[in-house]
Amino acid sequence: MKTKEEIKSIAITTIEEESYSIKNLTKNINDDFIKTVDLILNSKGRVIVTGIGKSAIIASKIVATLNSTGTPAIFMHAADAIHGDLGIIRKEDIIICLSKSGNTPEIKVLAPLLKNLGSKLIALVGNTKSYLALHADYIIDTTVEKEACPNNLAPTSSTTAQLVMGDALAVCLFECRGFTTEDFAKYHPGGSLGKQLYLKVSDLYKNNESPKVSVNDNIKKVIMEISSKRLGATAVLEGEKLVGIITDGDLRRMLQKNIPIEGLHAKDIMSASPKTIEENVLAVDALQVMRNYNITQILVVKNTQYVGVVHLHDILKEGIL
Repeated sequence: MKTKEEIKSIAITTIEEESYSIKNLTKNINDDFIKTVDLILNSKGRVIVTGIGKSAIIASKIVATLNSTGTPAIFMHAADAIHGDLGIIRKEDIIICLSKSGNTPEIKVLAPLLKNLGSKLIALVGNTKSYLALHADYIIDTTVEKEACPNNLAPTSSTTAQLVMGDALAVCLFECRGFTTEDFAKYHPGGSLGKQLYLKVSDLYKNNESPKVSVNDNIKKVIMEISSKRLGATAVLEGEKLVGIITDGDLRRMLQKNIPIEGLHAKDIMSASPKTIEENVLAVDALQVMRNYNITQILVVKNTQYVGVVHLHDILKEGIL
């Protein structure tokens, strides 16, 4: 059994070796890489990404990244391709084939078949003299000096290199397409990430009541309004104009001062110039405002008119942190 220090040393060495392999990829960003980006940008087809073994797993991840950033892509397992899945390929599609050696039996069978279909073939390969590289239209070199595996056998540095080069390709396409935050939101509507990109304050405050009192309302009415609306605060209005906020914290501080409440009105204990947020602002931005000012609720306005309250719990309940 390894000691704690030995385990720590192995982990650090692995990370350092893979980091070194990734750093060396920068010299492989050449004309073939740029031509591949241009080819995909100008293609009317899809990107078909294929591989075998561990390379197939990386290929699947690259497909997910491309799809989520605006480049239509399909994963095709190299073994399945030669047993019928070639039917998904159209002539206008672009094929990216991942392989460390470029010489596996499945790849040797697949490469000429792909060329016969008339599609452009890009080899994302760790051996630029391999069978796959020789049959490719463009070569993206992912060669690594050695695997992080102590026996130089298990795909570690090589698959990391494939993944990073795939990310570099996806980000270049992302940037060249002018892919915006709004575009990203369209492809990520689910989960907390999607909600950060599309969920607005207006989607939240409408589920709550809109507590409000007049500047001249007595403290009893203020307490009843805060208690009944269950948001821990109430807006204070002068006519239709928002002039303040009273929170349950304000009420507690008032009571701690032993101030006689008879004769007190909302205007006497309210906080003037309350923090507000427009209803069309993203919920994640409202959360940031609450954090900046250390508050748990914020008044919502529409064209400067008070319309409701969003509580911190409303945002956290949506999974936005």
